[in-house]
Amino acid sequence: MQQSSFDTAHMNIMDVHVVVVFLDHRPAGELYGALQSSAKQAGFTGQVVAVWPDEMGRTRFLAPQEMHAFFRVVGYDQLRAQINTTLQCPC
Repeated sequence: MQQSSFDTAHMNIMDVHVVVVFLDHRPAGELYGALQSSAKQAGFTGQVVAVWPDEMGRTRFLAPQEMHAFFRVVGYDQLRAQINTTLQCPC
């Protein structure tokens, strides 16, 4: 099975550990479960959030409801500046 590598940022947002996975124009819904499983198997702690830019450069995301307010206002480039590792996923 082929592994895909995703840029990832481990962040602490208001005392909540978050694993931000960058998809770069991929539809997140199909991958979200696999990303969550891969993050857990890799020993990453925190909520997994998938992000990607839309055609207008706006941040699109798949995240738990309680994190929506944050991800609605943060810029995609601001998030990318926090990349500090990669996540391998069989997806």
